[in-house]
Amino acid sequence: MRSKKNILICPLEWGLGHAGRMIPLARKLHDMGHNVTIGAGISHMNFFKKELPAFPCIHFPGFRPGYSAIFPQYLVMLIKTPVLIWHIVREHQRLKKIIRNLQIDIVISDNRFGLWNRKITSVYLTHMPRIPFPAGFRWLEGIGIAAHRFIIKKYTFCLIPDLPGDLNISGRLSHGVRLPGNTMFSGILSRFSAENDPGDAGTDHRPHNTIILSGPEPQRSILRKKLSMIMKNDVLPSVILEGRPEHSTQPLRDGNIISFPHPPASEMKKLITGSRGIICRSGYTTIMELISLKCSALLIPTPGQTEQEYLAEYLSEKGWFTMTKQKDLNKGLRLPDKHARWTEDIVVQSRELLDRALQAVLKD
Repeated sequence: MRSKKNILICPLEWGLGHAGRMIPLARKLHDMGHNVTIGAGISHMNFFKKELPAFPCIHFPGFRPGYSAIFPQYLVMLIKTPVLIWHIVREHQRLKKIIRNLQIDIVISDNRFGLWNRKITSVYLTHMPRIPFPAGFRWLEGIGIAAHRFIIKKYTFCLIPDLPGDLNISGRLSHGVRLPGNTMFSGILSRFSAENDPGDAGTDHRPHNTIILSGPEPQRSILRKKLSMIMKNDVLPSVILEGRPEHSTQPLRDGNIISFPHPPASEMKKLITGSRGIICRSGYTTIMELISLKCSALLIPTPGQTEQEYLAEYLSEKGWFTMTKQKDLNKGLRLPDKHARWTEDIVVQSRELLDRALQAVLKD
């Protein structure tokens, strides 16, 4: 096997978070001298072309379950299970052709169940070996763990973007559960964690609060509307990071609210670190990025998404973040101090864990 590898990176298409945490992996592998190709659907391709303009992309869409304004996400997933299985089979077959045509040596899949192949090194990335269920259905988690283990074992390696031990951010999602032998912790992944980032130069923005929107519709628009109504009369202006890479990067002003469709990463870093207070969903990638920037926030989990509800509760109990429910927003907001409440060791250990994990992947 040649030392310079051809690597295909494919994120799940459930929002930009899964694409965002592929950025540091892609950059690091590229800096190590390997050829990295991105495989994604249209919306994620727009994101990657802005974040990694020099990286080749191919159209390789995955399963997109959608969200409901009425039903919890676990019910939506249950209803769409047959569609998911069809996508798994379809993308598994298509991967064979891509490997052959592009001479792929390694494929790295973020939670895409069908992207394994026995002829090459296949890497599966997830922060959720345990898929959380609501309290009344907690007894079903064992079935989910067993099913996920079955999928993980199809791959050469499984990377968990977290730390082992008590200094972790995923809690019971990846701890306290028996992990397959091919699993490694790779540390938190953040596109803002690169050393000598242009965003380190400080901020030239006036004092403001920042709202980070993420996740699919309709919950994104519901949250935006609620927060806009609350923040429009605030003393400080509010910056909304829309997370819409398909739109222009030019900001739009509406009274006291300034919306950025999708600023460059260096500009986004300045806006976040220059904030007085931060409001966001409790998506795992958003949390990893805030931790890498040493910024705490008010977390508002997506209603019905048990993973986000658990993470918001877990991290607020640790004292790292605070949380409120979306239905309670009409009672007003009190933004926490944004400064980090965790040790710097989490970032230092993450660098070491990622180096160790990639060495194992590249050596295989």
